[in-house]
Amino acid sequence: MGVGYLRVQASAGGALPISDAEVTIKQRRADGVYSYKTHTDLDGKTEDVPMPGVSVNCTLTPGCKPPIYGFCDVDIAADGFVTMHIDGVEIVETQTAILPVNMFPLASEARPVTDVTIEIAPVSLEFCEGNCKFPPPIARASKEVFIPDYITVHLGRPLDTTAQNVRVPFIDYIKNVTSSEIYSTWPLESLKANVHAIVTFALNRIYTEWYPSRGYNFDITNSTSYDQYYRYGGPIYESIAQVVDEYFNVYAHRFGFRNPYFTQYCNGTTSTCPGMSQWGTVTLANRGLNALEILRSYYPRDLQLSVAETVRGITESFPGTPLTLGDESEKVRRMQNDLNRIKINYPLIPAIPNPNGYFGPETQNAVITFQRVFNLPADGVVDRTTWNAISRIFVAVSRLAELDGEGIRYTIGEAPPNIVLSQGSRGDAVMEMQFILQVVSMFYPSVPPVLIDGVFGSIDRNAVIAFQSTFGLSQTGTVNAATWDKLYAVYRGIRENAAAPVLK
Repeated sequence: MGVGYLRVQASAGGALPISDAEVTIKQRRADGVYSYKTHTDLDGKTEDVPMPGVSVNCTLTPGCKPPIYGFCDVDIAADGFVTMHIDGVEIVETQTAILPVNMFPLASEARPVTDVTIEIAPVSLEFCEGNCKFPPPIARASKEVFIPDYITVHLGRPLDTTAQNVRVPFIDYIKNVTSSEIYSTWPLESLKANVHAIVTFALNRIYTEWYPSRGYNFDITNSTSYDQYYRYGGPIYESIAQVVDEYFNVYAHRFGFRNPYFTQYCNGTTSTCPGMSQWGTVTLANRGLNALEILRSYYPRDLQLSVAETVRGITESFPGTPLTLGDESEKVRRMQNDLNRIKINYPLIPAIPNPNGYFGPETQNAVITFQRVFNLPADGVVDRTTWNAISRIFVAVSRLAELDGEGIRYTIGEAPPNIVLSQGSRGDAVMEMQFILQVVSMFYPSVPPVLIDGVFGSIDRNAVIAFQSTFGLSQTGTVNAATWDKLYAVYRGIRENAAAPVLK
């Protein structure tokens, strides 16, 4: 058994790094339980911790069962936040596992929840049985193929009403699913083919509005009987993340059609389907086929790969050519200002003292640090991947700042309003409820965002039910005294414990 690496990255709200969090890594080994402690830096990251991992050969051999001591459990504790216990993180030799941990602020109440445990199942190659992905029924189609900023995932089968929904950035969803469906050790062209298939599968669900058109309040499930495997709280692998960063907006379609093809797939060993064999992509990549040739081996021969030009959640599209040392333009100035704003939340990124549009050594240094913080190749060049990452993070930190500015207008008081709200209610109390739900949705992916318009509609009711489910209240969809109290306690906890300038 060789050595792999684990890097923990703790944050809250998607844009607030948790510094000085205590990280405890425990691994069962032949000679007992190994335990190692470390802390996150100012940007919420640990060093790469070397650990014995599953053999690369095992990840390249169908039917090989990884040994139990190739897995570890991770505890993350930080002042003001719920302690997270992530069990079953797989370590693979030569690979770097990145564990993104979403930390929940402690609620401001007498007995807040102080611990959350998430158990990570093995990659789906280990347990997928039968025909894993069913073809879609007829559903309406959107007019445009676009990359959404977020995707809502149902953590169970479609009819499982006990399963939660979580709202996840689309690119993070693709990284998680790819890391959950296949192994990061596979050949590059195999990784690319699988990423293309996974992106296209998700976009097909979104384009056809398959679930919303049937009355569901989510975009996709994580059940391998219906969709792709998303492991809530699960790790991503660096080699996979780098491929996804480059190709998250590339999808497959047939010649003459713009709609994303339904890229059904299965592992190809214990399960079969009329689509791509995941293990088969390894064989074809080893024969020298590229990603498109691999896809055409399983899907129609006229399959094409195209870029979805509309990427939601990005303020300005990539300028077309990479920005590098010596360049001078308005695009450079825009990028410099974005990095300076991101630095407020991620202090290890050096400031660019004179954002005048000239790409000098100080800008290059800031770009390199940004790339390291967000697990990108640290070459100091702002290519499409880095440009999109800067734009996404800028939007995330700016959104938190905007919410805080809105909070000043709503002047949340010492005690919640003495009024019961339900669908159809209107007025200032509804706006206050909507604002609190909007803030909570930034830190709890199970609570969907709402519009702050003063009208209690069906979207607000669904958000209230999700909030009640998340915090153990009766799921009535009505904001009574108990729900008001919990809304206030969670909101105050966010303000008291989320350590960022925008929330102070």
